[in-house]
Amino acid sequence: MTAIDMTGLRGAGRTYAVTGRPGLHVSVANLGLACCAVEFGSAVTRGLLEPADPTLEPEMTVLVVSGTLTHRLTPALVEAWDAVVGPRVVLALGACATSGGPYWDSYAVVEGIDSVVPVASYVPGCPPRPEALVAAIVSLADAS
Repeated sequence: MTAIDMTGLRGAGRTYAVTGRPGLHVSVANLGLACCAVEFGSAVTRGLLEPADPTLEPEMTVLVVSGTLTHRLTPALVEAWDAVVGPRVVLALGACATSGGPYWDSYAVVEGIDSVVPVASYVPGCPPRPEALVAAIVSLADAS
């Protein structure tokens, strides 16, 4: 397997301000493994998440795993989780990340990322709505 450079995740991903929640800044590292990654992009392009000043201290780092995790990619997910420092949580975005989705019975698919990393929040759907992603991020911030 080719090595994957995880240095971009050290200390977090990109810092976002959550629209409608003044003062809430979270750092999000999106591991887009499949089509649900488009929904994360939709949350940004629709203005639900807005890029924030990177010098601001985020409340936490949210590692968003969106899409189908295969056994072959499992070490990369663990490496990404280990690379994130500070207060951190994992958010499983979409049916494939939460349970394997329609591919759950494939020999190559992990039946939910919670068997690999601790998941703090699940956003169901195929695909999940961008608003559901933002609601889960707000809920995680409120719980911390």
